Amino acid sequence: MKRKRYEMEKTKKTELQTAIEDFSLFVITKPGDNTEATHIPLRPLLSFCNLIIQVLDKIGPTMAVLRQDIDQNIQRLEKVCETDSCVYSNLVEILKKEKEEGTSKMVASCSRAIFWLTRTMDFTAGLLRSLSKEPSSRMEELVEECYMTTLKPHHGWIASAAFKVCLKLVPDNKTFMDAIGARDESNDTLKEDIDTLSSLLTPILKEIYFVLDRYGVNRLRSM
Repeated sequence: MKRKRYEMEKTKKTELQTAIEDFSLFVITKPGDNTEATHIPLRPLLSFCNLIIQVLDKIGPTMAVLRQDIDQNIQRLEKVCETDSCVYSNLVEILKKEKEEGTSKMVASCSRAIFWLTRTMDFTAGLLRSLSKEPSSRMEELVEECYMTTLKPHHGWIASAAFKVCLKLVPDNKTFMDAIGARDESNDTLKEDIDTLSSLLTPILKEIYFVLDRYGVNRLRSM
């Protein structure tokens, strides 16, 4: 029984490996320059954001505020998907709908949820790249550096002040690396997983930012 349990744990995929599998099959349909006809699958992106939550849960309660924010945005988008899964499984259709209704920039809009989840994914990808390139750097410094380029430009003074508090609660490198890696995974394997995920995620985020810009929701700010 113990051996069987050990084998199951050994073969269990990490969040990084699960994300790599999902994004390896991720296809964006983009017929010419017609943004309205672009199809960006929403479900795999929400799954990845749920994986981010799982990692935050492993780190512990210090990341509770960030976790709650991500979870609320995921739930908002899942709710609209349930109203018409065929139509709103495409991220672009949600942006199109809210632009036509004039609600895209409202506080509780799905467009805002897409914007902030995209920024969260961008922040995550940047942090992973930094960890891969500078594994000996202090986690706090890497987090702050990624924050300054991905989230800070869109945060007001309240959000920025909240981040400074959270920064003091960031785990050390080992705690974080343990959270995203398997028990018996070598550092080389973990680095390879990070680099693979980053290479898959970067062009996806680029396309999402392009679409967000076309629909006028790429420069939103929090309080």
